[in-house]
Amino acid sequence: MEPALYVVATPIGNLRDITLRALDVLAAADVVAAEDTRDTSHLLTHHGIGANRLMAVHQHNERAAAEKIVALLQAGQSVAFASDAGTPAVSDPGALLVQAVRAAGLRVIPVPGANAAIAALSAAGMAEPHFLFYGFLPNKSAARRVALESLRDQACTLVFYEAPHRIVECVADLCTVLGGERRIVLAREITKLFETIHACPLRDAGAWLASDSNQQRGEFVVLVSGAEPQQGLPAETRHILEILLNELPLKQAVQLATRISGAGRNELYQLALQIKQPE
Repeated sequence: MEPALYVVATPIGNLRDITLRALDVLAAADVVAAEDTRDTSHLLTHHGIGANRLMAVHQHNERAAAEKIVALLQAGQSVAFASDAGTPAVSDPGALLVQAVRAAGLRVIPVPGANAAIAALSAAGMAEPHFLFYGFLPNKSAARRVALESLRDQACTLVFYEAPHRIVECVADLCTVLGGERRIVLAREITKLFETIHACPLRDAGAWLASDSNQQRGEFVVLVSGAEPQQGLPAETRHILEILLNELPLKQAVQLATRISGAGRNELYQLALQIKQPE
C-alpha cells in the first residue's frame, strides 16, 4: 500500500455495512489506528482479518498520537484510521490527526462508507432540498437554546446527534425555540436490532418519548424541518435600511444597504420609498 493515512468509515451498527475496499485497506495497512482498539479488534475478527499492529487514537491522546503516525508515514508505512463507528472526524476524533498529516505534506486518502446522519436523512422523507449538519448541541439547556436560536431561521433540514440521557431535554428545547409545528424525525439505533425511525410534529415528540422508556435508549439522529421561507425582506435588512435613511440621502442609503445585505436594489428602493412616505 502507498504510505498514507487511510481514513476508513466503519459500520454504525450492522457489521456487514462495510465496503470491500475498507476491508482491503484494514487488512493490508501496516498499522490500524483506532478510537477504541477493542471495538476495532472485534470488527477485524468478525471479518476474518488478523489484528495487525493496533494503536489507540482518541480525543484524549489525538495530538500525541498524530506525531507518532506522521513519523510512521515518513518512514514509509501505511496507516488506516477508524473511529468507533461511522466516518472518522464527523462528530468523532480524526480532524486533528488529518490536519497533522496534511501539514507534514503527507497524503490522506478517504475510504467512504457508513454515516449515521446520511443514513437517517435518506429514510426521513424531508422535503427540503438542503440540510445543515450540526452534530451535537451543547449539553446544558441554556447554551443549547442559544445555539438553536441561531438556527431558527434556517430554511434547510436541521440534523443533530444526541445522546440517550439528553434526548428528552433536547426535544423540549427544540420545541420551545423552533415551535411545535415543525416536523421532527427521531432516528435511533440506526442499522441495529431495535432501529426506530419515528416522524411526528415537534409538539408531539416529547409525549412519544415519554410513552415508552425504551424509545429513549440508544444513539439518536434528530432531524427537524426548516423554517418557512420569509415573505419579503428580512427584518434585519429593513432595520439596516432605516438606520441608513436617518443619516443619508435615499439613493445613497439604498446603495449601501444593497452592499451590506445583498438584497436586490429595486426591492430596497421600493422599501425606502415606503419608509419615507410618511414624511
